[in-house]
Amino acid sequence: MSGLAAVGVVAGAGTAVAADGGARGQGGAIATIGGLKTYGAAVVHTEGEGDQEISAGLFEMSVEGGGTLQTYCVDLYNPTQKDARYEETPWSGTSLGANKDAGRVGWILQNSYPQVNDLASLARKAGITGLFTEQDAAAGTQVAIWRYSDDADVNAVDPQAEQLADYLQKAAKSTSEPAASLSLDPAAVSGRPGEPLGPVTVRTGASAVTVTPPMDAATSGVRIVDENGTPVTTAKNGSRLYFDVPEDAEAGTAELTVRGSTTVPVGRAFTADSRSQTQILAGSSESTVSATAGVTWAPQGAVPALSAEKNCAANGLDISASNPGDEDFVFELMGTEYTIPAGASRTVTIPLQEDQAYDFTITGPQGAAYRFTGVLDCRTQAAEARDLTTQTLSEPSPATVGGTSSSDTNLAETGGSSVTPIIAGTAIGLVTIGGATLLLVGRKEQAGRAGRD
Repeated sequence: MSGLAAVGVVAGAGTAVAADGGARGQGGAIATIGGLKTYGAAVVHTEGEGDQEISAGLFEMSVEGGGTLQTYCVDLYNPTQKDARYEETPWSGTSLGANKDAGRVGWILQNSYPQVNDLASLARKAGITGLFTEQDAAAGTQVAIWRYSDDADVNAVDPQAEQLADYLQKAAKSTSEPAASLSLDPAAVSGRPGEPLGPVTVRTGASAVTVTPPMDAATSGVRIVDENGTPVTTAKNGSRLYFDVPEDAEAGTAELTVRGSTTVPVGRAFTADSRSQTQILAGSSESTVSATAGVTWAPQGAVPALSAEKNCAANGLDISASNPGDEDFVFELMGTEYTIPAGASRTVTIPLQEDQAYDFTITGPQGAAYRFTGVLDCRTQAAEARDLTTQTLSEPSPATVGGTSSSDTNLAETGGSSVTPIIAGTAIGLVTIGGATLLLVGRKEQAGRAGRD
């Protein structure tokens, strides 16, 4: 599904950036969305708003560094931005995290098109007779997913696609969230120079990954080593990496990056760095994946290590902070002061509004700066539609039933149709609080609607 965003916000998706400019994200694949490639038509039935005809099917993404992803939408009522940049994200950072039926979406992905690309076999399982095309398979799969991801009242226009959607909805069972294609745990460590700092554990489905040391390793003397102190240039799943910082090093920061090639597990979620609907993986070629971890060190005082992850269950951003130093680390955000005692670790949740873009920086006592940027996109519009003022757009009609795949589909035409809702009356403001600049996105209630809810 797609439309036009009321507000375009360019920001990272829950990443932290150290003073040297390196990103500390959650790791995995990063990709740019292209358009719908295989799709048919569907109709969404909305109480009080009538029926909305949209396109439903498979998107294609191009992976940075090489590779292609196929995805379905799990965010029906939100827009898709053409060429939006997406990154692999845990379900907890999306609407799936609080969705009791998220595991059923995973089952549908594993048991339908394109994972099951034998259309005759898929048709037999669904009791379908007659002509059954890839477009029917993609549309029916997307419709079944929307019924669980968005609790949507939606039907495929083509009878064969609708029959597949009904079969998948009834057959779906709960499955577990798949593991990340590549991650580093934790994403940040800290400590005193002269001792191994870590470990940072590699989690990946790749057979091996390359380990890239800090950019200034030649001058700083910082090495990446294993538990025996041996320098490493490659790692595998379960490898434990350490930063070896010279004992006489002044306070500073550094980063390591691991990179490899693997197929991304089906069912991994992808969120955008702009207001663009959440996607879920249906298929992957061999693709480039990467992850970064940072280190902060100082000979004395507080030595914080900070990383962040969106927490949709708490409607906020979880900042994980550890402080192995000998002084407390104190920082303030949004009018609240937080203290990480010496030798302690804490996770603090920064509350955010839905659809709120955030961009703030925490400066450590050693001069390291941790920048966190993103957009909190945790709920589907279906759950919040009563608080929205909407209008419709006049746009080209979606694909006709049994339409063919298109390589140049404009996302403003896919799924949006002539009745795609967009947010109207959006208020935007820049707020600076203790060095944190927040882009606040608010909504105005439609006159008279509050009294009816």
